[in-house]
This record gives sequence, structure tokens and C-alpha cells, in this order.
Amino acid sequence: MGITLKLATSLDGRIATASGESRWITGPEAREQVHRLRAEHDAVIIGIGTALADDPELTVRLEGYAGPQPARVVLDTRQRLPLDGKLVRTAGDVATFVVAVGAVRDALVKAGVDVLVAPAGENGRPDLGEVVAALASGGLNNLFVEGGGEVAASFLKAGLVDRIEWFRAPIVLGGDGRPCVGPLGLAALADASRFRRVAVRELGPDLWERYVASPTAS
Repeated sequence: MGITLKLATSLDGRIATASGESRWITGPEAREQVHRLRAEHDAVIIGIGTALADDPELTVRLEGYAGPQPARVVLDTRQRLPLDGKLVRTAGDVATFVVAVGAVRDALVKAGVDVLVAPAGENGRPDLGEVVAALASGGLNNLFVEGGGEVAASFLKAGLVDRIEWFRAPIVLGGDGRPCVGPLGLAALADASRFRRVAVRELGPDLWERYVASPTAS
């Protein structure tokens, strides 16, 4: 089992402008590679904020691709995923999960979405350790975490990130841009998650950096 965190950012680690504009920070070569990485995983995970802002499909869209589509998983505490959004409308074609806390929203189930009820963690959101275990019990072992910043922070805080695939575009968005990783609440550098870079590659104008968790990471 492995969990990969994907980041697509500006040079200064921003995923969107202050107004929320994010398409497209990286170029077509980087986006194509993201689709290849999706194809290597069992499931793609996003938060409800990303689902509401982008209305994504989260499918593998590569020319000639005929392999299986990864499941789509939305961390959605209050089950706010729109019934008319792409994820729900295509739930009959691609396995789609909502991870929630509390009673199941029947309308999502009727639309073909699997609702997983997880115990709440300290912040009232689904406990990620329980979520990962539940997905693994259903055969979804290799997970691709795509966003947004709060979801990335949650996985890092839980110590669940094994690898980072970081696509960095040669633009600068500044401190008012939206960060790729939300607050971690670190009191000391010793508490930070640590990673070792294992590869760097140019993809058009962008840089693709690959990291694995350091054995000494806390």
C-alpha cells in the first residue's frame, strides 16, 4: 500500500491566485504526466473544496488509454457534493466514493455514489487512518491525493504520505495566493515531515520533482 501526494504549484508553492484561479498553472506536458500517474493508482482523493471549485472528472484521459479508471474519493464531511456535478453524473461509469461523518445522504446513494461513514478525527473531519483502512479493505491500496491544501496538510499531519509528485511551474503568485499545503501547526523544525528527492525532470516549461518519505521522518 502507498499514498502519493500530487502537487501542481507555482515556484512559491501556490495552487491558485487569491481569487481562486488555478487553470492552468502547469503546462500540458505536466498535466499529461499527472494522467499517467493516476493510471498507476487505485484511487484518486480530493477534498470537497476542490470538488466544488473545479467540478473535476478525476479520470485518466490519455490518447489510446484502455486501462481501468481509478476510483474517485471525495472527503466530504457534510456530504455537500452536488448531484449535478461531473463526479456524481459519472458515478455509474467510474467507482465514486464520498467519505462523510454522520448519517448517509440517500440522494447520493441513489445516484450511484458509495458513501463511507468514517469516525470523526480531532477536527471533526473523517479520521484519515480509518479512511485509508476502509479503502484498503475494498482493494484500494495505492492512493493518489490530488488536493487541495487542507487535504494535503491533513495527510502530512497524519504521517500518511509515502511519496510526493511535485510539478512546479515557472511563475510566482505571491503570499496572497492559495498555498499547496494548509497549516500544519508545527512548533519546531524537528516536527516537520521530511522527504528525500529521488528525481528531477523538465516537462516543457515545468519541473517535475519526485520525493519519498525519509526514514527519519517523524
